[in-house]
Amino acid sequence: MRHAQASVSIDAPAELVWSVMLDLPSYGLWNPFIRRIDAPEGRAPLVGDAITLHVRFGGGRSFASRERITTIEPPAVTGSVARAVLEYEFYGRLHRVGLIRGRRSQRLEQVAGGLTRYRTEERFRGAMTFLLSMRAVQDGFERHAHALKLRAESMAG
Repeated sequence: MRHAQASVSIDAPAELVWSVMLDLPSYGLWNPFIRRIDAPEGRAPLVGDAITLHVRFGGGRSFASRERITTIEPPAVTGSVARAVLEYEFYGRLHRVGLIRGRRSQRLEQVAGGLTRYRTEERFRGAMTFLLSMRAVQDGFERHAHALKLRAESMAG
């Protein structure tokens, strides 16, 4: 199994970071890795939605990745900690025949009055995972996390 992950602390409330994450039409304004997301228009994303991520790797290579949203758990407070989860899985041809499987998890955690911690991770499995440049995916995740931090903090004022 191969995987990539990134994390960052964001000086903004979890609810604000969450709203940036779910504003799919705006990704092209701030995200250097996911340049555009094709998703159902006119409503918030839902579990089961098919989306297409148009990613640009650090070297300039672009790729369209078909995904399906599997989890949407908006920020909820338990005790003094707010947590949220957004997950989607790769749903292209190679997934359907079992050659590449991947599920990306994006998690938020904020202790009352503190910074919001963003963590993202994707684990890949299947006979064709050797085709994936994990260095490029890792770099993309790190650029995504940093850009999310900048976007949310600029909105928090």
